Formats: sequence, C-alpha cells, structure tokens
Amino acid sequence: MASPPAADAAREAGLELLQTESVNRPDAVDRVRAAGPELGVVCAFGQLIKDPLLSELLMLNVHPSLLPRWRGAAPIERAIMASDERTGVTIIRVGAGYDSGPIALQEEGAVGAKEDYGSLAGRLAEVGGELIVRALDLHATGALEFADQDELQATYAEKIDPAERRLDPRRPADELERRVRALNPHLGAYLELDGGGRLVVRAAVKEDGELQPGRLVAEGGELRLGCAAGVLRLELVQPAGGRPMPVEAYLRGHPVPQLGERSVG
Repeated sequence: MASPPAADAAREAGLELLQTESVNRPDAVDRVRAAGPELGVVCAFGQLIKDPLLSELLMLNVHPSLLPRWRGAAPIERAIMASDERTGVTIIRVGAGYDSGPIALQEEGAVGAKEDYGSLAGRLAEVGGELIVRALDLHATGALEFADQDELQATYAEKIDPAERRLDPRRPADELERRVRALNPHLGAYLELDGGGRLVVRAAVKEDGELQPGRLVAEGGELRLGCAAGVLRLELVQPAGGRPMPVEAYLRGHPVPQLGERSVG
C-alpha cells in the first residue's frame, strides 16, 4: 500500500484531503457537498461513482485512450498489446457506465514502435494534465461541450490478469515482444523456469529465424528464445531477488536458464 500521488500533492499544498473506502458512503457525500465544488475531476479512480453524487456534481474523467476504444482498467497496456499505432487522452463526463460518458476533449498521438508502458504512460500523463486544464478553462467560460461516444466502436481494456504476465513461447515472438513492452516497468512479464522460478524480462526484441519453441540459446553474450513464429532476443532481464541487468551481464553470473514444462514446445 502506498499513498496516491494526488493525496501527497494535496498534503503538500495544504488542501483538505478525504480518503474513503467508498466515495458513495453518506458521510463521504456529505463531505463533498460541504466543500461546495463546482465540478470534480477523476483520473485512474477505481471506484464506480453512483447517485446521489453522480447526479449532483458534474465530474470530468481523464482517460488515457482514444475513447470509445479501450474503455476500462488497462487502456495503455491493451493499446501496446494490440499494436495500436495511435492512442491519446480523452476528457469525458463521468456517467453511470465504465468510461462511457460523453466526450468533451480528445487529443491523439503516435505510439512509438518500441515504446513501453513507462514511456507512453508518462507522455499521456503530460497530455492529460494539459487537456484537463483546458477543459476547466472552457467550463469556466461556459464553452465546454460534450458529444456522445459511438457505442459501435467501443472496445474494453480488461484488467491485466496475473497469468498474462507469463511469456508463453508457443505464441509468436512479435506478440511476446509487445507484451514485454506493455507490462514494463510496473508489472513485468516473465519466463517460467524449470523448478518454478521466474526470470523477469524487461526488454526484448523480435527477430526473424527459427528455433524450437521454449528453447533458450546463449551465444556471443546474447540470449534468444525460440517461439512459435520467430525468435525473441532478450535484452534486459531481472533474476529473482535481483535488479534489472543487460543479458550479457546476466550470462556472466548465471547459467543459461531452462524453462519449465509449461513453456517447452
């Protein structure tokens, strides 16, 4: 458990802070009412806001995707996994559904070919901060307008299941490369080793070639994994209890790892 950055910022600024198990509890709603807000702003807020607060207060949500694509808990990860070339940030009005409210503002940009979650999330956070300030300025002048989302274009970004972190070499190498990027650095994808251990993969590159799925081959300070289609060259790994390190350094202090039965083709 860690204090949310928004809570830390509020403390530093000397602002009144309310952290509650449910913002829908009567006592929490009363605290919000007592503050007399003109509107609310939420971002990565895990609670579903319900009436009476939902109907009493205009609330804007900062969402890191081009809604209606990738509604839900993991829009950045799913965009990378799906090899989306474009993504962005959307400001919507909070409604009863998950990320389904009408759109106020939207800004899109490219997803870098080698970009991981860390770099993309950082860029989108900056865009989101600028976009929500623009929305607040428009609201202050009465010029903030909304447009309904196209439900036919909606897709859902499911929360990352723990099982999705495991890299299965029976899948294509390009898919595994995207998964590594999508889960780095906050979650981390891993190879399941013989004996039940894990080798976390922080960076990897898909290459053409053929190698038996599940076989790891070390040569010239490089480590390659055979996949269903293509080969995955591991670049940055993290052994259990250790820190991320280049593969060359890892191989100097460790034998070539052997994968567990579930990962051997």
